[in-house]
Amino acid sequence: MLSSKRVGLGERIVLVHGFTQTCETWDGIAQQLKSEFELLAIDAPNHGDSSDVSLNLESGARSIIEVGDEATYVGYSMGGRFCLTAAFAEPKTVKRLVLVSTSAGIEERDLRNKRLTSDEELAKRVEQIGVAQFIDEWLTNPLFSGLTKKNNQRAIRLKNTAIGLSSSLRLCGAGRQQPTWTKLNELDMPVLVMAGENDSKYVELAERMVQAIGTNARLQIVKNSGHTPHIEQENVFAESIRSFVKQTS
Repeated sequence: MLSSKRVGLGERIVLVHGFTQTCETWDGIAQQLKSEFELLAIDAPNHGDSSDVSLNLESGARSIIEVGDEATYVGYSMGGRFCLTAAFAEPKTVKRLVLVSTSAGIEERDLRNKRLTSDEELAKRVEQIGVAQFIDEWLTNPLFSGLTKKNNQRAIRLKNTAIGLSSSLRLCGAGRQQPTWTKLNELDMPVLVMAGENDSKYVELAERMVQAIGTNARLQIVKNSGHTPHIEQENVFAESIRSFVKQTS
């Protein structure tokens, strides 16, 4: 079973982190919401204390549901792919869905194959150089230009293992995600789709997802944020989750 961390009392919110993070990435958000909600932060497959649990998106989503049960599911980036997969698999269990800086998949087969190739190269890279150097290289990605040495959570990321991260890339990378754009209108729970305003690629994806889902979806573009709004604009992010859950209760 996947490892998890629980704080607070009230209606449950399940938090699923992105690639190279762990459940601890959510500590600041959980502290802000724990007086009103139960926050269950999960170590995703191949990460943190779940590093030895090697699962793909589909089996990983089922394992996340097993731990989280009926709840609001919040997923960032890779975690968003897990939560979206979970929402299709167990729509009655996912009461609400929050998708942050994520996608419904790469539609073009050639682009998907290119992503598979690049993820395999990254997997070999982390196995070759180890976690510390890989994380330092990973954080130079333009996606994370909004992070600083103070908030990039490097120490948290270093709790991962090379074999866990390489397995995650091979099993759960964006190239492995089956595109579900044409199925998004099947989601009938309330959905909040979020992206940072400086992350133009994911702003465009977020807008498209909301349009495809329909009237039960809402869009939030977080000002003064890039790809990691839950870190770059922690207070705004926490308030957004609080408001969304209360407004859809």
